[in-house]
Amino acid sequence: MKILEPVQVGNMELKNRVIMAPLTRCRADNPGRVPTDLMAEYYRQRAGAGLIISEATVVSPKGIGYVNTPGLYSDEQAEGWKKVTTAVHGAGGRIFAQLWHVGSISHPDFHEGELPHSASDVDPKIPIKTPLGRKYSVAPKPMTEEDINQTISDFKNAAVRAIKSGFDGIEIHSSNGYLFHQFFSRITNLRSDKYGGTVENRTRFYFQALDAIHSVLSSEQIGTRLNPMYHGRAGITLDQESLPTFEYIVNRLNAYNLAYLHLSRPFFPVDSPLLIDNVPAHFRQIYKGHLMVNGEYDKDSGEAELLAGNADSVCYGRPFIGNPDLPERIRNGISWVEANTATFYSQGAEGYTTYPAATS
Repeated sequence: MKILEPVQVGNMELKNRVIMAPLTRCRADNPGRVPTDLMAEYYRQRAGAGLIISEATVVSPKGIGYVNTPGLYSDEQAEGWKKVTTAVHGAGGRIFAQLWHVGSISHPDFHEGELPHSASDVDPKIPIKTPLGRKYSVAPKPMTEEDINQTISDFKNAAVRAIKSGFDGIEIHSSNGYLFHQFFSRITNLRSDKYGGTVENRTRFYFQALDAIHSVLSSEQIGTRLNPMYHGRAGITLDQESLPTFEYIVNRLNAYNLAYLHLSRPFFPVDSPLLIDNVPAHFRQIYKGHLMVNGEYDKDSGEAELLAGNADSVCYGRPFIGNPDLPERIRNGISWVEANTATFYSQGAEGYTTYPAATS
């Protein structure tokens, strides 16, 4: 099967094309949001993936919007991640850190009463689980140029910490309605300065952050994630400029020689005449580098995407929760375990490190 063949990603040869997608699991349950020994074991169990992309990891306290998600903005967090990367490498795996800022998908409870940051003061109007219970989101503070410059530095510094922590590279989380996506969208970006209006302006912050990271990491250590057809959550819906915006971004990314572009098919129901039926095939015609695709794939549909030439590797999210040995299950035709959704965001080992590997 092509999905089990080795493939070159950046300066690495991956042992297969089965990629573990970023999965928020909320196990950094300590005041410092430091990765734990339990997290190291969880990732070690899944080191059979061609590449692991870590759970979304905040680059600063201002980037927080979820309970018990880890960070990469302190030396203590970096030391915790060293345990993870050491465990993964010891088991023969590769791992990138996904760097994250949630933007408006947050609440003042996470920020000592201050407003979350975003492109504009557009309330996503969604429930947020805060340290003080479930509450509704609020209209965020539009970021000043100083805020933007600080956030660019936060991403750059987190990237440096990631490499020092032993990660093979980083992925910029520029997808799924979070901060960079909030700047991309005309729905959530109402600015009239150099960060709003035209597609060049709405993507300026993202490319400035990418350039800052590129100044301290080689391009082969950098991946990025996009979800062009994201619709209906966090205040972002498809409009006439959605597709041209992402075509512009992907075209520009060709000049960077990145390790990969991680592209998502829509994973919420989309009822819009602007929807592209086949996102991978559309952007495969534009992007010249390694294209990684994500979005409810099973073994057969993932293999078919590769054989069609629409992608170079396939990301699996939830299947890796219940099947730590997913590539071997694919190799040996073993059925996949359905993970228990009740333990996706709980604490402790149950439903986290307790799924056994199959015996062929």
